[in-house]
Amino acid sequence: MLDLKFIIKNAEEVKKNCLDRNISADVNAVVNLAKERSSLISELDDIRAKQNQNAKLMKSKLTEDERAELIKKGSALKAESVKKDELLKSVNLRLKDMQAKIPNMTHPNAPRGKDEDSNNVKYIFKHPTEFDFTPQDHVELGKKLDILDFDAGAKVSGQKFYFMKGDGVLLEQALINFALKTLISKGFILHITPDLAKNSVLFGTGFNPRGSEAQIYSIENTDLSLIATAEITLAGLYSGEIFQEKDLPLKLAGYSHCFRTEAGAYGKSSKGLYRVHQFSKVEMFAYTRPEDSDAMLDELVSVEREIFERLEIPYRLVECCTGDLGGPAYRKYDIEAWMPGRDGGSYGEVTSASNCTDYQARRLNIKYKSSSKESNFIHTLNGTAIAVSRAIIAILENYQQKDGSIIIPKVLRNFMDKDILTPPVKSK
Repeated sequence: MLDLKFIIKNAEEVKKNCLDRNISADVNAVVNLAKERSSLISELDDIRAKQNQNAKLMKSKLTEDERAELIKKGSALKAESVKKDELLKSVNLRLKDMQAKIPNMTHPNAPRGKDEDSNNVKYIFKHPTEFDFTPQDHVELGKKLDILDFDAGAKVSGQKFYFMKGDGVLLEQALINFALKTLISKGFILHITPDLAKNSVLFGTGFNPRGSEAQIYSIENTDLSLIATAEITLAGLYSGEIFQEKDLPLKLAGYSHCFRTEAGAYGKSSKGLYRVHQFSKVEMFAYTRPEDSDAMLDELVSVEREIFERLEIPYRLVECCTGDLGGPAYRKYDIEAWMPGRDGGSYGEVTSASNCTDYQARRLNIKYKSSSKESNFIHTLNGTAIAVSRAIIAILENYQQKDGSIIIPKVLRNFMDKDILTPPVKSK
């Protein structure tokens, strides 16, 4: 979250930032609650000073009446202290809740706008794939290849779940292994993370595990939720800890399953694998000094670009506008792959990379100690290496052939031990 002192000192700037990001947050309430808290702390300090003075007087030689009067005064001070302390706890809870709703500040060069229509296209890789036949979407292709079964997923788990079958399983594992091998070469430390995290960790990362806007599956009667991304678990890995400056930057990669309710995410653009309740993903996560986080964001984006360029998937790189950033991100870039079967051919998001500055670190209390022995909040960043379900959409739809077969991207062939996916031969 934002530093409270920063919010108080820059209230008008913070208000404008909330407006730019289309986020409802009561900055005035935060400022007023902070003042109320300061006043209560001052009053409590004054009461405790009086209690200490009263306790000292009790050790003096006193008459019975004087002692009785001091006991009476001590009881009154204790009652007042308890009352003020309870009020302070209530104010602290309200302040924390209101402060947490304020988004991160925004990079000055980020586009201003209400939604993704205002995102800025920075780079285009390859022209959209052209065909001499009418291309099919990944749902039709997956069914003909017998690698995707949405009906079975709905039968067993409900809508937006699916079974991956046969060569589809090999394709998924090939993508994961390709991503992991790439990240090893870039100095990332590999992890397989838990698929569950404490709600405090979700909150600290900027995900809301409860409430009407939550996209999280929570486990009833526990303080656990299913993770939406390994960003959550990799951020929580070092919560409450202090890094040494010499150990930075630290680059982590996390492979996990991801679970999202995707409430309300229906329609043509979200059909098939594009928005599902469960998928596999390899996530990048980095801890850096504040002065290094801009460069690290560029590095994460370069890795994402390399992965999709080696897959030879047409894409465009976009910088997200203020209304499309999400709460924790200071600056964010998306890669949108060309998907020929999506709405007759359109770009769809396949990766995101965000610089969250110290927003998550403040919530999770993660710091680093500089060479001057001073402790400061660290900067955190995240980026998608491969979100398997959407990468498969791009591969199936861009590499499809007229006969319904799929050419395997060259960089995946050694992982799959085959060059092409073909529909199964139907028995007579």
